[in-house]
Amino acid sequence: MVDLRWVVPWDHDLVGESVRRTGRALVVHEDIRTAGFGAEVAAWIAEECFDALDAPVGRVGAQDCHVAYEPTLEEAILPQVADIATKIESVLTY
Repeated sequence: MVDLRWVVPWDHDLVGESVRRTGRALVVHEDIRTAGFGAEVAAWIAEECFDALDAPVGRVGAQDCHVAYEPTLEEAILPQVADIATKIESVLTY
């Protein structure tokens, strides 16, 4: 697992090393999937580490809508543990 603590500059070398070691990538973030920072990371992985990938780059992010601040609505919109676990299974069994 790679945990990017900052986004500028983000650690391309660490991400690339992880992808080359595992052959897989799952980008998880709380931002929306469309045009979120995770999309940039996923695009970079697909472009720079394509030959090392054994499966498509997986992504888990918030739904493409405004985020509510009411707890049950927030839970419905933002990625939850079950969403991540489902996508991990999908990437691993590709």
